[in-house]
Amino acid sequence: MSVLRNPWGKPRFLAVMTGGYIIWSVLPVLIAIGFAFNDGRSRTTWQGFSTRWFTGETGSVLHDPALRDALGHTLLLAVICVAVATPLGVALALGLQRWRGRGSGTVNGLMLLPLVTPEIVMGVALLLLFLQVFGGIGLGTDAQAIGQITFTLSYVVVIVRGRLVSIGPEFEEAAADLGAPRRDQFFRVLLPLLAPAIVASAAVAFATSIDDFVVTQYLSSDASTTTVSMLLYSSARGAPTPALNAIATVNLMITLLTLAFAYLVYRRFAGRDEATAVATLEV
Repeated sequence: MSVLRNPWGKPRFLAVMTGGYIIWSVLPVLIAIGFAFNDGRSRTTWQGFSTRWFTGETGSVLHDPALRDALGHTLLLAVICVAVATPLGVALALGLQRWRGRGSGTVNGLMLLPLVTPEIVMGVALLLLFLQVFGGIGLGTDAQAIGQITFTLSYVVVIVRGRLVSIGPEFEEAAADLGAPRRDQFFRVLLPLLAPAIVASAAVAFATSIDDFVVTQYLSSDASTTTVSMLLYSSARGAPTPALNAIATVNLMITLLTLAFAYLVYRRFAGRDEATAVATLEV
């Protein structure tokens, strides 16, 4: 009796489908990046290679006030978000990991709520909050920063708690057995072990802030609070020059470099599987 071959033994079609999906996803991005280096003003017809839209004297990212200000405001919000969300997220992760009392499960669930809440719902909710409850703050840079911190905080908590689980309580217990006070247990034992997760979570928060559009758009006030993502949305359907592609390329490169840095740091200290999970969390 002949043995039937297993058609799933070597699923060659899986490699074809995966390759086709990757090409379909990446090709439009590569085309957009390519036209950022177009010598002419067209975004559809190639007219030669040039970096004029990055550093040229007119209409470039470096010399156009609107583009330069949008990039500067985007980076400002990202720095504020990292500076506030990272220490808060570390503190919350430590507290939630060690909280075993009543209500801990509910609070843990609420902490993950921003990750599953549709961003449009988050944006509208924050808009109403700053208009009707915190009218003294109003819309603008402060509201945008608070809004971004609100949803990036969960990313920091998830990454740091994952590292806490992999570390376990043994190192702190060993330090306590050797007579180390609570302060030294934290600053000289636990914090160095958490350092890769802290760096990785800060990088993810930075990349998330740079890429955000919905919340930042709802909480903006005027042209001075325009970010790169907002500029791309408002200008893409008009007749912009390849400078729009150039600033999108700069934004994309900053995001990719930040995530690559997070991946390398976390992989160096925490292992490949955990690093991959951290790097893909933002994606």
